[in-house]
Amino acid sequence: MDTVSTPSTSFSDLYGNHHSWLLGLLRRRLSNRWDAADLAHDTFIRVLKRPPAGADETRERSYLATIARGLCIDHWRRRQLEQAWLQSLADRPQALQPSPEQRAIIVETLYEVDAMLARLPHKVREAFLLAQLHG
Repeated sequence: MDTVSTPSTSFSDLYGNHHSWLLGLLRRRLSNRWDAADLAHDTFIRVLKRPPAGADETRERSYLATIARGLCIDHWRRRQLEQAWLQSLADRPQALQPSPEQRAIIVETLYEVDAMLARLPHKVREAFLLAQLHG
């Protein structure tokens, strides 16, 4: 009986063949097994949205590593943004600090603004930031 490869079978094979390799790669990059597990999961979610065109094992790993690298960069950027925000909060008097709910909303908004700025061309982004920061 002939078996036809379906997208879910291909994805299952891809996941089964490469998940532990990708998790190890991300653990080494992030030095944190929980963040590595989250980003490995996010990598495979992205693969579900855009599966690789028929490829051998080397190309599959390259595709996964490329996606994971982009997610790591986003992760590090968010961490930097969050640390800058937490530092600015630490510098404020206690009476002026926002509530935990307000903090969560502000951090989420900062992530969204950062993502929007990242999508702009370099010169446009620079002009926008200079106008906002220096009038």
